[in-house]
Amino acid sequence: MPPNEKLLTAIDVGSTKVIAAIAEPSAEGELVVLGVGISPARGMRRGAVADAKELSYSIREAVMGAQAAAGVKVTQAMFSIDGDHIASQSSHGVAAISRGEQGVTKEDIRRSLEASQAINLPSNREVLHVLPCRFRVDDQHGVRDPLGMLGFRLEVDVQVVTGSSTAIQNLIKCARSAGVEVSELVVASLASAEAVLTPDERQVGVALVDIGGGLTSIALIVEDAVWFVKSIEVGGGHFTSDLAQLLRLPLDTANHLKENLVSAYAKEVPIDQMCELIGFGSEGRVRVLSREASEIVQARAEELFDLIEQQIARSGYSGLLPAGLVLTGGGSQLRGLDKVARSVTQRPVRVAAPNGLRGMTDALHLPSGATIVGMLRWGMQSLARQSPQPALSRSRSTSWNWLKRLLPG
Repeated sequence: MPPNEKLLTAIDVGSTKVIAAIAEPSAEGELVVLGVGISPARGMRRGAVADAKELSYSIREAVMGAQAAAGVKVTQAMFSIDGDHIASQSSHGVAAISRGEQGVTKEDIRRSLEASQAINLPSNREVLHVLPCRFRVDDQHGVRDPLGMLGFRLEVDVQVVTGSSTAIQNLIKCARSAGVEVSELVVASLASAEAVLTPDERQVGVALVDIGGGLTSIALIVEDAVWFVKSIEVGGGHFTSDLAQLLRLPLDTANHLKENLVSAYAKEVPIDQMCELIGFGSEGRVRVLSREASEIVQARAEELFDLIEQQIARSGYSGLLPAGLVLTGGGSQLRGLDKVARSVTQRPVRVAAPNGLRGMTDALHLPSGATIVGMLRWGMQSLARQSPQPALSRSRSTSWNWLKRLLPG
């Protein structure tokens, strides 16, 4: 395989910034990052395109930075997608097992996955992912990998993840305007899960919580299968806005206060600690009590984790998450946020960042790099199982990608 065919390009379009990264797998199976480009996410609002022209500029700027560092030209890439329009629903597929001593084949599995997509979707929604949860071969339940098993009837339970057709097409249009074709759309929380969860967490049951600038995305994973995906419109930017409005501060000042001088767990801030900040207009510099600012942030953090718990309860998997919450994304870096999460949810909590990378990784070894790193690992797994792909419709192509990830090559 020519070296350029092994390159992986991913673009994470977030609410506050666009990250483009180019990488290749090493002989040892590690990701070697060749180039990274970052630009402000102009034209995005809470996971949706608000200004197509501005977002195209942001994507182009990030891609140019990655290209310059890696010394290659990008023509196509995986893109992240997020927003409160992302939803998942359970479905079931059935296929007859081909006769013969070889048992269940890849073709049988593919037909069962295709059958699972026979659901009634509104005309304004598209399938993004078809995620196999478990299989059944005749009377054998809970099968993770049915390949080669003997039987007559193959069944599969899946989560079908869908998104708004308008949001999807707007993102694709912006990418093309920036000179990049979309090779695959990956829901941000699923990518982040690839980057930061341990095998034990995925097996016993965990809630991946990716806190971005304008959104918080949740993925519930039990027995190494995704059972629920949801995004809510509260993110790190809301902490900044609260500080700016209630303390009458410029947004840049409020963001500096949030990132450096407060804690989401107000009790750990001295009650008399004062900070001097740049204010509006002729006021010049203003003095703010750090404890008061922290209490503002804590109130929003408590609301966020209340909303997360509500979504977990609605999923039906609340009692199946002994590994608790794994927080990632730029918003998870707020000091004391994990303590608030433990207090509100009464679950184990840890803040996670990607690791195991080589090359140009300075910007990626933080929680804010989880989605882009997860996308690169997602692509690396697909590349390792690469095989000729039959001509399929858009949604069926998605399930074929998952089949390649599910089965050995």
